[in-house]
Amino acid sequence: MDNILRIDGLGKRRGGRLVLDDVSLALRPGERVALLGHNGAGKSTLMKLVLGLIRPGTGSITVAGAAPGSLVARRATAYLPENVAFHPALTGCEQLSLFARLAGEPLAGVAPLLKRVGLAEAADRRLGTYSKGMRQRLGMAQVLLGRPGVALLDEPTSGLDPASRHELYTIIDEMAAQGTALLIASHALTEVEARTDRIAIMKQGRLLADDTLAKLSARAGLPTRIRVTAAPGMSAQLVTALGGTPVNGTAVDLAVAAGDKIDQMRRIIALGDAVADFEITPPGLEDLYRHYSAQVSQ
Repeated sequence: MDNILRIDGLGKRRGGRLVLDDVSLALRPGERVALLGHNGAGKSTLMKLVLGLIRPGTGSITVAGAAPGSLVARRATAYLPENVAFHPALTGCEQLSLFARLAGEPLAGVAPLLKRVGLAEAADRRLGTYSKGMRQRLGMAQVLLGRPGVALLDEPTSGLDPASRHELYTIIDEMAAQGTALLIASHALTEVEARTDRIAIMKQGRLLADDTLAKLSARAGLPTRIRVTAAPGMSAQLVTALGGTPVNGTAVDLAVAAGDKIDQMRRIIALGDAVADFEITPPGLEDLYRHYSAQVSQ
């Protein structure tokens, strides 16, 4: 399947400072890619380049086979900024209708989109009365107009309550199922961990990692953590048999390499009634983010 978004060797300087350094990234239709990085890592600059708002110093970008900012690329791309801004005097319905006209989309689709993002009851309210989360949902309705080929979402859950966050990722899943490629910049690591296909990690303008969570985890070689809770009076026996770090005199924490998990589990099971319980925690996205981010010196 051809890539609908392709970034090759992208470099960008601002005020003599290198803000993007040889970044290459590609998205296929229907792919959800999380773009992670601290503030200043280059995420927003990368999105502005894809949108054609600024030009790269080196490298190239194509959107649906066209240059950023071209008519083809603009029609294929939707964007949700972290802080959306709308005219406060317009209603939600009026604002989305304006966007529909600009996009050449039928006005009949406005009401269903407002309902889809949970704004049907607020459709006739002035945007000046909307909360940040409501404005964010209206921005998501704008993204849904015309079924874009590429959607760039910059902190899409900013200002949303937990239920709205879940609903937004349901919409993201639906967009992906319909063939939209989504690049999602986020600080909410636990959200994107289970709801994206690939993880791209940036720091200081460089792309440090770009792969599935499973492959990044295998490459990093981070340990799995096992907490073994002792039966009453058996904590010392656990420490002697397993090593690790004692916890409050009732348990022991183990850091186990990927290749040693089965052997360690056999040792735990062999302790029989000395073990009251155990919990296994594989390395998560936060662990991987710290690991790959540490590859660039401060």
